[in-house]
Amino acid sequence: MIGLVETTAKILIVDDEERIRKLLNLYLVKEGYKTEEVANGDIALKLILAKDYDLVLLDIMLPGIDGMEIIKEVRKVKETPIIMISARGEEIHRVEGFQVGADDYIVKPFSPREVMLRVNALLKRTKVYHSEPEI
Repeated sequence: MIGLVETTAKILIVDDEERIRKLLNLYLVKEGYKTEEVANGDIALKLILAKDYDLVLLDIMLPGIDGMEIIKEVRKVKETPIIMISARGEEIHRVEGFQVGADDYIVKPFSPREVMLRVNALLKRTKVYHSEPEI
């Protein structure tokens, strides 16, 4: 385990690629997190606004509303930590992600271990969920 879970965090995984959702879910559940998955931007926005997630892993390119628009809408009413995960790795896209309110940005393809370390670090900064990572 990368981190020791003190309190179970709820994480929403938003990606239209099933294999990516399943991979992230596998690692997050192994770490002790509760997860939900969704493949559509419109549904993701409704869920994020209706529920209290501790963190959202969010792709940019989605059916329905895209990830950038989701962040803009969420930031009007919530400060839920959001990590963008996208194939768009150019600086302009990363900068835009941070400008609209993303807390972190990971480029695909990614290392699941790195994603877990970033999730743990962001949750540690926003709420006390994990002890120091075991490396």
